[in-house]
Amino acid sequence: MDWNAFHLSLKLAVWTLVLLLPVGVVTGRWLARTQTRARPWLQALFALPLVLPPTVVGYYLLVLTGAQSPIGELITSWFGVSLVFSFPGLVLASVLVNLPFAILPVQRAFEVVSQELHDAAACCGMNPWQAFTRIEMPLAWPGILSAAVLTLGHTLGEFGVVLMVGGNIPGETRTLSIAIFDRVQAFDPGAAGRMAGLLLLISLVTVALGYGVLEGRSRRARGSG
Repeated sequence: MDWNAFHLSLKLAVWTLVLLLPVGVVTGRWLARTQTRARPWLQALFALPLVLPPTVVGYYLLVLTGAQSPIGELITSWFGVSLVFSFPGLVLASVLVNLPFAILPVQRAFEVVSQELHDAAACCGMNPWQAFTRIEMPLAWPGILSAAVLTLGHTLGEFGVVLMVGGNIPGETRTLSIAIFDRVQAFDPGAAGRMAGLLLLISLVTVALGYGVLEGRSRRARGSG
């Protein structure tokens, strides 16, 4: 068992979730409320990682953030780090490839919050922030939780974009999915099976806990009604 790879996968998943979930809430709510004609194009842009091969996303990240690119040179001169073959680059790649999992469920959740509730909140003297935190967020909570679960689970199992952007550097960019691939390539099915089983168990427990929370919330809502 490659515990360093396991720890790195968890670290990547946590960083991705922490950085991406607020973006998902803000962007998803904006998409649910906006009437701009560009909305279909924006939705398509955010959903692209669902249909594009991860290697395509990884390729463009390499082109845009490589050492020879203007963006890569700027980041290296300002922060002293390279995004290619490094953990910060993995985080950036993971955030981009998980955009649809963080945004789309949240958007659907906010779309069911009717405008009448906003009008009622305004009549009760609530400002927009109070209406958002006291009315919209509780009602959209199932979508936000679904976004968190999907983002976490998908990050733990991501392979293509991680390999393209981060390579396979032990302790730096070798995640559990990359370690499984290594063991298969080395004809070590025992180690690969143990790591794959652990990843399967974690993913199953994560999704089951998410469904359990939603089910419990639904039961309490029916009971109080």
